[in-house]
Amino acid sequence: MNTIESKTKIIKSGNGMNSEKKTSRLSIPKTYKLYINGKFPRTESGRYYKLHDKEGNVIANICRASRKDFRDAVAAARKALSEWAKKSAYNRSQILYRIAETLEGRKMQLIESLMKEGTTASEAETEFNLSVDRLVYYAGWCDKYHQVFSSVNPTEGSYFNFSFPEPTGVVSIVAPEHNGLLGLISVMAPCIAGGNTCIVLVSQQHPLTAIDFAEVIHASDVPGGVISILTGFKNELLSHFASHMDVNAIVYTHHEKEELKKMEEQASVNVKRAITWNKFNWKDSSAQNPYLIMDLQEIKTTWHPVGI
Repeated sequence: MNTIESKTKIIKSGNGMNSEKKTSRLSIPKTYKLYINGKFPRTESGRYYKLHDKEGNVIANICRASRKDFRDAVAAARKALSEWAKKSAYNRSQILYRIAETLEGRKMQLIESLMKEGTTASEAETEFNLSVDRLVYYAGWCDKYHQVFSSVNPTEGSYFNFSFPEPTGVVSIVAPEHNGLLGLISVMAPCIAGGNTCIVLVSQQHPLTAIDFAEVIHASDVPGGVISILTGFKNELLSHFASHMDVNAIVYTHHEKEELKKMEEQASVNVKRAITWNKFNWKDSSAQNPYLIMDLQEIKTTWHPVGI
């Protein structure tokens, strides 16, 4: 009998007929897509790569995002920036907390994905718990970093001088290769907590949890375009992340010196901010701090006359 045919056993009893169906069937494999502008498109190139487990078995086909996919994500991020940056700090805090709540409700799904990628059950649970806690941490900072990092500056004239942070704008991020879920959240959360929008290229070796997390974002209150998640090859996309003229900053988390040099050179074309976050152990508490929010802020200074 073909494996996809149903096996049915009919049991007759008493005055009537009771039927008990025992069905063996193939499970429906998950389709892993990109996440752009609040939607789940396939890559426009139609390309994909095979993701293998430790035994060499294929566990998923992963989209290889193209330059066109990245450009679409940048356009969506730029469109969403104005609304997101204008939201109150308290509202952004609520939305980040909502992401944490939704993520908590999908604990078993995310742990299963982490284990498929080769993480032990204990390590997967630890990474998941740290990921939820990190979202809550940055949710708490949304309405506080302004107070900590703003200042009233001394002057000699009849005016006040204030300095305060405001969002840099559209940020492209190359997420850490290891800790697929925690690494993604650790670089994405401080970016959006500060009112920026972002496009994240996730781990090539551990992309499953990133797509699961995109579903969490989609089920939360995050406006479309604020976060876009791309899968694919870093060596194909890094130059686009660094050179795009409508990107205001790029965050790089890897250690390849040649890549870092190339990224900085290409970022300088439109004087975008090039930031390197590659010295963190993402499981350590030092990998979460308000200075990461400030790395993606511009300091604006205003003058206000007095005594006139």
